[in-house]
Amino acid sequence: MSRDVATDASRLKALGHPVRLGIAMRLAREPETCACDFADVFGVSQPTVSEHLRVLREAGIVTTKRRGTQICYSLNPSAVRAIRASLGALGRVKV
Repeated sequence: MSRDVATDASRLKALGHPVRLGIAMRLAREPETCACDFADVFGVSQPTVSEHLRVLREAGIVTTKRRGTQICYSLNPSAVRAIRASLGALGRVKV
């Protein structure tokens, strides 16, 4: 298996949880969102949000930026492009 396919699979797996996919979709609309803003949106505890963000960060899907005491998250554009390219390849399959 090529490294790109393994990386894509890891990223898709990270997005396979409803809260993590929701976080990514929100970051697509609102880059540089503070971690504390996600708990209320998804109705989960702050430690749960932190765990989901850790998974997304380790998969390379999100990046962080410190603003004082807060950590803000954004989507990693190169990861999104890679995922889009992989899914686009699936779209070329005739069914």
